[in-house]
Amino acid sequence: MSQLAKLQKWLQDTNTDVAYISDPINVNYFSGYGSDPEERVLALFVFKDADPFLFAPQLNVEEAKASGFEYDVYGYLDHENPFAIIAEKIKARTKNFENWAIEKDNLSVIRYQAIKTFFPTVGMTQDASRFIEQTRLYKSDAEIEIMNQAGADADFAFQQAFAAVKTGVSERDIMGQIEYALKKHGVMEMSFSTIVQAGANAANPHGGPSLDLVEPNELVLFDLGTVKDGYMSDATRTIAYGTPSEKAQDIFKVCLEANVTAMDKAKPGMTAAELDKIARDIITKAGYGEFFIHRLGHGIGKSTHEFPSIMEGNNMELQPGMCFSVEPGIYIPGVAGVRIEDCGHMTKDGFVPFTHTPKELLTIPLS
Repeated sequence: MSQLAKLQKWLQDTNTDVAYISDPINVNYFSGYGSDPEERVLALFVFKDADPFLFAPQLNVEEAKASGFEYDVYGYLDHENPFAIIAEKIKARTKNFENWAIEKDNLSVIRYQAIKTFFPTVGMTQDASRFIEQTRLYKSDAEIEIMNQAGADADFAFQQAFAAVKTGVSERDIMGQIEYALKKHGVMEMSFSTIVQAGANAANPHGGPSLDLVEPNELVLFDLGTVKDGYMSDATRTIAYGTPSEKAQDIFKVCLEANVTAMDKAKPGMTAAELDKIARDIITKAGYGEFFIHRLGHGIGKSTHEFPSIMEGNNMELQPGMCFSVEPGIYIPGVAGVRIEDCGHMTKDGFVPFTHTPKELLTIPLS
């Protein structure tokens, strides 16, 4: 059953007349058409008892029709009221539109109010976000294969990253070299802005890259990801440039143990909280517990961060087909920061990563 058919069946099972899918990522997931509409309106309308339709800015209509979407595509010009056209198309399509499902995680208040102007008496209480969350949670073999390819592109990026490390080169310069090499390699989109952090800068988990220069004898952290056919990769490696301090090396050793142990022990039926605890206990026992300041992992797929969170308090059982990251980190302000991350998928036998760049401490000779 296609993803779109699953959504329509959910509408029938819940006696919901209309689903208004507003998140462009989810529009792509259900329709096969992907686009960033920026400030314009892109939406998918799915019905319990009628064919769905795509609604897009007029400048995207022909592209959407050519995407393989089998149903109607309607558009609007910039000077037109998109919601007036949407209302007209819905009322022409079906007489049943009293009960709506909306993405409560996504639909803005201003757009909710705009659509309610044309449907003032309808109920929009059904939350499509929770259904979509569960549907996207389990990846098919085809989806996993695409994510394996995205992981291979991330591995290529790490090789470019390590080769770019030299004395006097800035974090931002290294980032530029990575992304330029990827474009020459045919990878045109990153899943997020590449992070390069040297020395104490890496103690700020989501900072950088800055114009600070790489200095001898410090750790350098790389967090990067690529996009392949709408699916994301995301991985982190930390390497040594020269010989870092004993403290920095110890942080790395503990973080590596936490990553490898958690990946090795991940099994179906284990809860997300239990997996988080395996890595967290290793870091806490080594005396760095207060410096592990985020969850162990996050889901990944068409978004870099998606359901579920691998963290304390989440008692969801991990099952085959779920894709998520394992990324312990230790961040000591003024000293160093280390994160080692792999995304992968759960199988009946355990966790299989999408990325395969070695994780043992790689030392780049000073130059």
